[in-house]
Amino acid sequence: MNDTVSTTARLWRWTAKNGVSWFFVTIDGEAGEELSATEAMRRLELGRKPGFRSLKVEARIGETVWQTSCFPRDEGGWMLPVKAPVRKAENMSEDDRVAVTLRAV
Repeated sequence: MNDTVSTTARLWRWTAKNGVSWFFVTIDGEAGEELSATEAMRRLELGRKPGFRSLKVEARIGETVWQTSCFPRDEGGWMLPVKAPVRKAENMSEDDRVAVTLRAV
């Protein structure tokens, strides 16, 4: 199990029925499998499930580092939410490919 993973993925937008948009990067492939293994080990260690099977991480895109949670996708992989201050600091727009490093905390 590796507690740090890196990948490059597309920034995408999800819009709720009320019109509010959230931006995410999908962590899948080998990086997604590593996150799944880390989440499974943490769940076994803690003996319980955190909310939504989420995994707390320290995320880095460019020079911006923040703490958040990744959430599992039904179709596999994980979703990393990317808030407006991060997108602004790193000059990111929808559909940009971004390099992400995640460390489980």
